Amino acid sequence: MDLSLPAETWTRSAACLGLPPEVVFARHEKLAAPALRACARCPVTRECEEAVDPGRHWFDGVCGGRLWRNGRPVEARRTRGAGAAA
Repeated sequence: MDLSLPAETWTRSAACLGLPPEVVFARHEKLAAPALRACARCPVTRECEEAVDPGRHWFDGVCGGRLWRNGRPVEARRTRGAGAAA
């Protein structure tokens, strides 16, 4: 990736553009759901994760299609009953 391009070049294509900060920087899956849905259709998740570098910066929020807390990806919770033995 060419990091010499201004950040605005790829951020203009981000699917989360316009979402409120409290959604993008949410620490909990339920509050972050709109941002996670946006990431699922986003064309610049790789650029986002490279720019934010969540692990290095102890990032909290949604980045690169995942929820992060203290710079670590948070495993998505399973819906109740999913995968449960009968």
